[in-house]
Amino acid sequence: MDYIRITSIDNPLFRDMHNMMKEVFPPEEVLEYSLWKEPLEDPGIRVFVAVHEGKVVGTTEYRYYEDFQVAMTDFTIIGQAGLGIGRFLARRRWKDLEELAASTGKPMLGMFAEIYDPYRIEDHAFGGVKPMDPYVRREVLSHLGYKRIDFPYVHPSWENNGEAVEELDLCFLPTDEDAEEISAQLVAAFLRRYYAVLANKPEAWEAMVAGLEARETIALKPL
Repeated sequence: MDYIRITSIDNPLFRDMHNMMKEVFPPEEVLEYSLWKEPLEDPGIRVFVAVHEGKVVGTTEYRYYEDFQVAMTDFTIIGQAGLGIGRFLARRRWKDLEELAASTGKPMLGMFAEIYDPYRIEDHAFGGVKPMDPYVRREVLSHLGYKRIDFPYVHPSWENNGEAVEELDLCFLPTDEDAEEISAQLVAAFLRRYYAVLANKPEAWEAMVAGLEARETIALKPL
């Protein structure tokens, strides 16, 4: 299996990747095809596909924030069961992030991820691929070491329509596996940076981030 970076919407593998995203994720979670041009060309955004026998069978997007010393996993898609795609993507992504952190001379503190709450999104089939089932994914990510950041989370819809999406938790994979809390200032600053690209943010999101900015720390809870 090959781990191939996508840097242009003109790459034929990107069309396959985008089609996979539309099959697996709800519409509000998928950026329109043409709007991917600038993100893919951004050196700070890393989009990779897993290619098996010439076919895109998985994909992941992530980024590293040198000033925050944290990474963010935007998404991971497993397109087919029985190939070990999830482990392959997780290992290759982590290796790449360790190399990025090492190049800055500062250690990585951990990685954020938005993780579906299966009890709040039971009506979406996620393409019918069992490894993408939110119950399965949540348990796998728990085993990887992700912890739920203990606050009510909403995020702006990627359709940029000002709607609030409430079916996810914001989670964090600390490099210190014994960590029981995270800086609220770090979480707030990260969210403002991450969602700066969306002009239409819901009032609930603005209130949530302002609330974080008024706190010092937030507990990390088991998934």
